[in-house]
Amino acid sequence: MQIQESELSWSGDFSTSSLSDVIRWQTENTALAKQIRLDKKTAVTKRLAKQISFDEYQNSTSLADRELAECRRRRQIIIDELIRRQPGNS
Repeated sequence: MQIQESELSWSGDFSTSSLSDVIRWQTENTALAKQIRLDKKTAVTKRLAKQISFDEYQNSTSLADRELAECRRRRQIIIDELIRRQPGNS
């Protein structure tokens, strides 16, 4: 799993988005993070079974770590937006 280049520049600008859009992005981000974690686990398993080289393993897990960091960044932006939209928060 790889985050596409266009997704890396995801700004998190919700000024024209509905609440349902924000919730959809939250769901998509959660699913993406889950898939990345599964892919990372698969790389670990393949390395333990010596099905991939150390370099392949290292590259794969390094990429997964960067992608997961991006998912965490997005998650926080989405949470902040959901909090901002709660009644009484402007």
